[in-house]
Amino acid sequence: MRIATWNLHEAVGVDGRCVPGRAARVLAELDADVVALQEFSPRRGTFDELAQQLEHAAKARLVLMPTFLKRGRVFGNALLCRLPIVSFEAHDLGIERREPRNLIDARIDWGGRPLRVLATHLGLRRDERMRQVEKIGALFGEDDVPALLLGDFNEWRLQGALAPLERHLTRVPGPPTFPSPYPIARLDRVFASRGLRISRVHAHRSRSARIASDHLPLVAMLERA
Repeated sequence: MRIATWNLHEAVGVDGRCVPGRAARVLAELDADVVALQEFSPRRGTFDELAQQLEHAAKARLVLMPTFLKRGRVFGNALLCRLPIVSFEAHDLGIERREPRNLIDARIDWGGRPLRVLATHLGLRRDERMRQVEKIGALFGEDDVPALLLGDFNEWRLQGALAPLERHLTRVPGPPTFPSPYPIARLDRVFASRGLRISRVHAHRSRSARIASDHLPLVAMLERA
């Protein structure tokens, strides 16, 4: 399975232009079975128009979990998935007096076997991320379903506030993805449970991707161990 995570930045590129068609072109290039999207918001047009455009490009179903309204439009995390989605829910990761945050927790049918896909976008401050990581860790108990955690973690250090996640999941080494023209920071990450194998991790650096958002998509291949 091909997986990806991408901070869409409301389809606003590094040139300051909002061009949803450009973001859709990048998704078509990725050709991924599962894509976690952050900062999904229809700055131009309606939610339905943007969702349909991205679903068509990705050939996938879109699930949106808004975190708040921005300029009167929904803003938050989304998940594009070509596989059957069995169930999904949102978990609140909000910290008082900080921007609202949440996490998508989806169960999908991967060739007759369950796979848990969690997608999120963490806060800008270290103490905020530490508390959010605690909340994420609490979601892992006796459930032995293989799990992926994807998203923009806003953590500039190799581990930093994310270190406690490794009690539950394995951090997958990946390349820098931010800022998209000349990436230096590994803000976008993939974590996987020990029943999964991740390979061919790379930043998608097409011409469109370098312009379409301030983040590059992070892409990888997923197999069962």
